[in-house]
Amino acid sequence: MNTATPILIRPLRADEAPTLRALFHAAVHGLACRDYTPDQLNAWAPLAHDAAQWAARLQANQPWVAEVAGSAAGFADLQPSGYIDQFFVAPAHAGQGVGQALMAHLHTQAAQRGTPRLWADVSLTAEPFFARHGFAVEARQQVERHGVVLRNTRMAKLLAGNCS
Repeated sequence: MNTATPILIRPLRADEAPTLRALFHAAVHGLACRDYTPDQLNAWAPLAHDAAQWAARLQANQPWVAEVAGSAAGFADLQPSGYIDQFFVAPAHAGQGVGQALMAHLHTQAAQRGTPRLWADVSLTAEPFFARHGFAVEARQQVERHGVVLRNTRMAKLLAGNCS
């Protein structure tokens, strides 16, 4: 890792929905801006949002939070199917090992669960990161958010020891 500060990976805390929403918004607008237009970023991560719906999604996904120096620096989840629904790193922590730590944690969780395959619908911005971690492109996609079309990529990875 490229950081001198340790990265702690821990479960979601009950009161963290607002913090993780702010992190998500910052990650989308601060990192994906090189691959998406302002209209696309605003459709994907609008400033105005339904806080109860966001909190419910986090409760359903049960993400792990990467903490650096006592603050949330990123978060990611792993669903029973092997689907990674959310994977975000705060712009201030990009390139400092937070994403690496979260991905390693997801791989450990998948191995413990006997999950044969990891897969995700990743942004154009995240595609190189997922590729470096052994994910391959399965499909190029177009999704609609609030009437705006965004491109993303379905990527997947078969895990060692699994043939399915």
